[in-house]
Amino acid sequence: MTELSLRRKSLVLAICCASMIVVVMDISIVNVALPNVRDDLDASVSSLQWTVDAYTLVLASFLLLAGSTADRVGRKRVFLIGLAAFGTGSLLCGLAPDIGWLVGARAVQAVGGTMLNPVAMAIIATTFFDPKERAKAIGVFGSMSGLSLALGPILGGGLVDAFGWRSIFWINVPIVVVAIAMAARYVPESRAPRARRPDPVGQLSVIVMLGTLVYAIIESHTLGWSSGTSVALLAVAVLAAVITVAYELRRAEPLLELRLFRSVPFGSAILMAFAALCAFGAWLFVTTLYLQEIRGMSAIEAGLCLLPVGLLIVVLSPRTGKYVGAHGPRMPLLASGVALAAGGAVSLLVRPATPLVGVLAIHLLIGVFQGTVNPPITNTAVSGMPRSMAGAATALASAGRQTGTTLGVAIAGTIVGSSVAHGGSTYTDAEHGVWWLIVGLGLAIAALALVSTGDWAKATAARAASLFEEVDKGAKAPRSAGRP
Repeated sequence: MTELSLRRKSLVLAICCASMIVVVMDISIVNVALPNVRDDLDASVSSLQWTVDAYTLVLASFLLLAGSTADRVGRKRVFLIGLAAFGTGSLLCGLAPDIGWLVGARAVQAVGGTMLNPVAMAIIATTFFDPKERAKAIGVFGSMSGLSLALGPILGGGLVDAFGWRSIFWINVPIVVVAIAMAARYVPESRAPRARRPDPVGQLSVIVMLGTLVYAIIESHTLGWSSGTSVALLAVAVLAAVITVAYELRRAEPLLELRLFRSVPFGSAILMAFAALCAFGAWLFVTTLYLQEIRGMSAIEAGLCLLPVGLLIVVLSPRTGKYVGAHGPRMPLLASGVALAAGGAVSLLVRPATPLVGVLAIHLLIGVFQGTVNPPITNTAVSGMPRSMAGAATALASAGRQTGTTLGVAIAGTIVGSSVAHGGSTYTDAEHGVWWLIVGLGLAIAALALVSTGDWAKATAARAASLFEEVDKGAKAPRSAGRP
């Protein structure tokens, strides 16, 4: 792939960011519409969780397949197919006559989304050759991810109040049409030097593992953890995880490229991505319910209360990307983890009548967390990796994010689910379980920031990257190389 002009590279970045905005925003935009969806479609709390989790679960399950497929058949081609599928799913969501249709249409949306997020990051990684340029571009891309999550409820609130909940899906359609036209014209085609073979067994085991785990968590408050169904689901999830690892270790070209985890920075980036989005997904789910159900706010009012998060992401994310390019990821990751843990700890004091200024102060801490976490995680996931692994590496990072979001929403819904109907202090007391989870996740991010940024960690990244030199040269990877 030849070096593109600065204008062309900027256009490619803008197109990738547009795809990120619509895909990621649909993770959060639906949250403020949940009360309206519940009333219009007569949905239960469990069904509302599935409205969010059907989307993120499919994203997490198929991101690895999308990344490896894009490396094999062409990133631009997969990107365009993903845009078309996402637009189709959005249209179906807007036409949903019942909650079952809506959940199914959200899954269709997500199938398209799986072809956008990791592929867009891979396109950026292969478009910007210079490490500093790439770090800045990833900083912008990462800021769009965080900004979309935070501003989704604000835009969603305005649309819901003005045009109804279906409009949050219809708005995606014209954006996707423009993105398809621009991508077809300006995004260059790229693929890995050597195609990686499909891995249907690995893909199926990943789907079974995530699907049974999330289903068990979401339905646990109805079935109970000790019920035969819950125990069976968790057992299947564990068995699928064991099968996935055992099978993938035997493949020379696995779907789940475990050799990447020989890099301590890469493995830590995946864990931090999981922790960050698990925390944010849980926080966003319980916070929007708190603002609307407990404090009685309208959808737009609840969305505006999240404005501090969005503003800080806009301000901090691009600067964080530049800082990472010049000084490395340690300080931003430490700041992010500490801010998250502090936000969770202070949230333990929130009651139904807590002054709004106090609630918004907590949102500032969440904004600092989100504004400083995405660029260093994304840059760490792709830096030092050979171009042949760009799709696989970015897909794993995205899968970590989406799996975290899925489980965050599922766990939060399980913790507060039955308390929503009682309202008041019953709900805020139930939230404490979520806040303690967030404190722990924040401390985990801070600890991983220290572990993953030292000289020893950098040396492991160099050794891991060298394992794929034969892939870039076009040689067949030895069977034993699949063992991490």
